[in-house]
Amino acid sequence: METKDAIASLTALGHATRLAAYRLLVEAGPAGRMAGDIGEALGVPGATLSFHLKELVHAGLVEGESQGRYVCYRANFQAMNGLIEYLTHNCCSGSSNAECTQVNDPACGC
Repeated sequence: METKDAIASLTALGHATRLAAYRLLVEAGPAGRMAGDIGEALGVPGATLSFHLKELVHAGLVEGESQGRYVCYRANFQAMNGLIEYLTHNCCSGSSNAECTQVNDPACGC
């Protein structure tokens, strides 16, 4: 992931409604959730939700698929993992702190 992409992702997640919607989609897994279900779960009107989902799609964190008159949104797990990898790329490389060794330990999967 490039710096500009990481900035776009973090900017998109930097709003409470977008972060909440994204977390719902991550929780839903590959099946995703319908836009109406997301709006209902968050208590957000359709037009407002549409704006926020558009921002997440634009950042590449979410993908939408039309299913008739409705849209199913899914988290883009590849983008999410890319962002996490970008943020942790050199994690603790300059530290001898014992807590940091777990982050770089392949056995722990992190």
